[in-house]
Formats: sequence, C-alpha cells, structure tokens
Amino acid sequence: MTLVPEDGPDPTDALSAAPGAGGRRAPVRGMLRFCYGPMDCGKSTLALQINHNHARQGRRGMLLVRHDRSGAPQITSRIGITREATEIGADTDLRQLLRGQWVAGRHVDYLIVDEAQFLSPAQVEQLAELADEVRIDVYCFGIATDFQSRLFPGARRLFELADELQPVQVEVLCWCGAPGRFNARVRDGEVLREGDTVVVADTAPGRIVEHASSSPAEPDITTLRYQVLCRRHFRLGDLGPATLRRGQLRLT
Repeated sequence: MTLVPEDGPDPTDALSAAPGAGGRRAPVRGMLRFCYGPMDCGKSTLALQINHNHARQGRRGMLLVRHDRSGAPQITSRIGITREATEIGADTDLRQLLRGQWVAGRHVDYLIVDEAQFLSPAQVEQLAELADEVRIDVYCFGIATDFQSRLFPGARRLFELADELQPVQVEVLCWCGAPGRFNARVRDGEVLREGDTVVVADTAPGRIVEHASSSPAEPDITTLRYQVLCRRHFRLGDLGPATLRRGQLRLT
C-alpha cells in the first residue's frame, strides 16, 4: 500500500519506506500478540483489562471487533463489562482504518482486536505490518478452533505470524470436570458436525444467532448455542446428564 502525497513523503505516514542507511536508528517495532482459548475463558475480559491498564498510563488505544456475540460494534464480556468498539468488516483494510485516525488528529499507541479468529488471513498480515512498520502494539484475542475442531483461517495466520502466543489461563471445564478445549455447536441437545464456519451465538440457549450468510439486521431465533467439552466428550457428542444441558459449567 502506498500513501504518499503529491508534494513528497508524508512524515506521519508510518507505512512509508524505511530511511536510508545513514539515518537508521536501532530497529524498534511493535509486538503482535495472540491470546487464545475456548469460549467462556475470559478473553474479552482480558482484552478490556489490558485496554484499561494502558489507558491509565496515558496511552491511546483503539478497540476493534469482528462479530461480537451481541451483534453490536462493541466488546462484551460475560461478566458484564462492555465497551464500544469499531466493527471490522470483511473488506476492511486495517492500515487504512488506522490512517483515518491519524487524519482525524487522533494518535494511536496500540490496538485491541477481539474475536480475531474471524479476521481474514490478509487482515492478520495487515496487523503484522502495522506492528513492524508503524511500531504499535497489537493485542488479538480469539478462539483457535471452530465447532469442527479445525483452526479458523484468521487464528491459523496469527499462530504463524504472532510474536507471542498466550493461552488464556482461566480454565474452562467440561461437564465431566476435565479441562474443556473444544467449542461444540449444539442444537436441540445434539452436537452439530456440519454447517457454516461462522455462526455467532452464546453459550446459553435461546440466543439470537447470526450466520455468516445472513443479514445482521435479520438474525435467526433458534435454540443453537455452544458448549465447551473435553476431547473425549467432543468426539462422542456427549453433552452430559440431562440436568446439565441447559448450559455449561461456568467460572463466573
């Protein structure tokens, strides 16, 4: 991407070419971090806590999200914390998005990206470029694998490019008490094995569900939900005793 005005290089364009050898300083770059884990492990809570900590030190950040479970442009935590965010579209160029902040006179020190698994590989590469060339810190939060236990394309690219990979340490349990790692998609008490990769829903039944192919303005009302399971019970499609099928064990 080239962003050079007609009258010469723009010194505020952090994506311009590096200076000549005589003017180079010691290499300094931002960090691209990916914090990942299953549903209900506290990724969004951690994202908002990191934003709070940086803001307290006078740093200016930008909150970004792709397909928040609420359906709104915001980062929402299951413990009740919510902050407005900028929604990332399928065709959003994150470099241009940041450039728009500069044009508006708003300096940005770091980016917080929630639901980063839904980013395209190209958008992940844009984040890596921003970390290297703009030298800002990028914090991504998301799920690694989909309901079929396969890596999301965005998560896969983050595993390939991120400087730091950090599993979220809050343990989520399967109904049997074993650590839960797999995000099972459940409809009417059955684990689904086929369907759209992106279906936004919560872990409780009776939620509004948004399919990748549907309009956000017209979501489906279904009984579809997600439940975190251990590998054995994910393979078997075993959701546990009937008394537990109304939801999953939570740590909140």
